[in-house]
Amino acid sequence: MSSVEEFRAEIRGWLKTHLSGSFAALKGRGGPGREHEAFAERLAWERHLAAHGWTCVGWPEEHGGRGASIEEQIAFHEEYALADAPARVNHIGEQLLGPTLIDHGTEEQKARFLPPIRAVEELWCQGYSEPGAGSDLAAVRTRATLEDGRWVVNGQKIWTSLAHESQWCFVLARTEPGSRRHAGLSYLLVPLDRPGVEIRPIVQLTGTSEFNEVFFDGAVTDAANVVGAPGDGWRIAMATLGYERGVSTLGQQVGFRRELDALVALARRNGAAADPDIRDRLTRAWAGLEALRAGALRGTDPSAAKLYWSHWHRDLGELALEVCGPAATLAAGAPYELDDWQRLFLFSRADTVYAGSSEIQRNIIAERVLGLPKEPRP
Repeated sequence: MSSVEEFRAEIRGWLKTHLSGSFAALKGRGGPGREHEAFAERLAWERHLAAHGWTCVGWPEEHGGRGASIEEQIAFHEEYALADAPARVNHIGEQLLGPTLIDHGTEEQKARFLPPIRAVEELWCQGYSEPGAGSDLAAVRTRATLEDGRWVVNGQKIWTSLAHESQWCFVLARTEPGSRRHAGLSYLLVPLDRPGVEIRPIVQLTGTSEFNEVFFDGAVTDAANVVGAPGDGWRIAMATLGYERGVSTLGQQVGFRRELDALVALARRNGAAADPDIRDRLTRAWAGLEALRAGALRGTDPSAAKLYWSHWHRDLGELALEVCGPAATLAAGAPYELDDWQRLFLFSRADTVYAGSSEIQRNIIAERVLGLPKEPRP
């Protein structure tokens, strides 16, 4: 048995043993559009993972991780998803900020922030998008000034996932007056439990609220809480986005496979599979998912991968309602209770927008991968 197979067997056995008792009820809970489900219990589960060394498995051992290889990380995320374990609550800290600090943070920042992330003692959110700077992230207007040894932050962020459950936020802010676009930005680590921070949940199409508006009105953070040099925030922010589209997406694909299998089973039960068009679209969905997995294992460009999976999942949501038929237009219960297929359809509309809209991903692929001329700017 290879080391990867041994690692896979180890995590599979651990999950079988520990995802039981009070934790058994958490199977399948949480995830996009369902982050409100059993949040406190999922937090307890994730701290249980941490206590047994199953958080941050890809981090270097000197920072509390297991130093797992890419193949072992793939095995971990796949087995976690196959076990139907609950959606993680610490993804942003573990998969985004942690690797950013490991590669770009100071030794003091690593010592202060990495242990609480690994132990799931502090949760993080991402302060990038703004009302006028979503897809065009370089247009951020949130500003920060250095005063008496502290950064003073003023501005607004939006679509900030899980800010209402987080203690910290990494914020892209303009720190050089008069700067434009990618220049003059800094990557700041800002506490959310201090005066000057207001968090307002946003109600989504699904009727739930997992992302928020965050207002900074004279909020402060220590001068040392800047990752990289002041003014170098764009480079650090882009590095974080690269980590966001890492091997954990293979676990996401296991979830996609489960959704597709359930939809095929439903089509067979309710007779929708007798429709040649439905059969063709289900077959195309299966082939698309196979291509998505092959691309992830091969190391497809992150922008191409994001573009592909987001459209695949959005199309699956549309197909789900076709399979369900006219009844899919009715709420499952009053006042606005949705079934899984309705929730999939509604939330997957956002897949092509968040984490970089499809339009922006196409521009990145055209300009940075294919080398085509950049769009003219005024």
